[in-house]
Amino acid sequence: MTDKLTDFQQLNVWQKAHALVLEIYEQTRKFPKEERNELVSSMRDAATQIPVKIAEGFMRRSPKEKETSYKDSQDAIEELKYYLILAGDLGYIRDNEDLLHAVDEVGRMLTGLVRSTRNK
Repeated sequence: MTDKLTDFQQLNVWQKAHALVLEIYEQTRKFPKEERNELVSSMRDAATQIPVKIAEGFMRRSPKEKETSYKDSQDAIEELKYYLILAGDLGYIRDNEDLLHAVDEVGRMLTGLVRSTRNK
């Protein structure tokens, strides 16, 4: 018997997404000052939207509304992936493979959440 989740913070995917946001904030602190208003801001916004949309989806009543929020989170994942590739190519993040792996892991988990929501 499984216990019913009562809070978005109980979702493993939200926990992983939140940890990813914290890592993005940590990594972007090291970026050049001239990138603070553009790339840093864009990366942090995309990263933050991932757990925000998961939390919003958790509270939605209908499966369709939940799925829409979770898909918005998936869009933010793809956006963040690009910013990580760009930051790596610009030399702002020396080894972005771990971050890209973490993004992919959240993406896979989110795909599973979308599927389970769709099947309800």
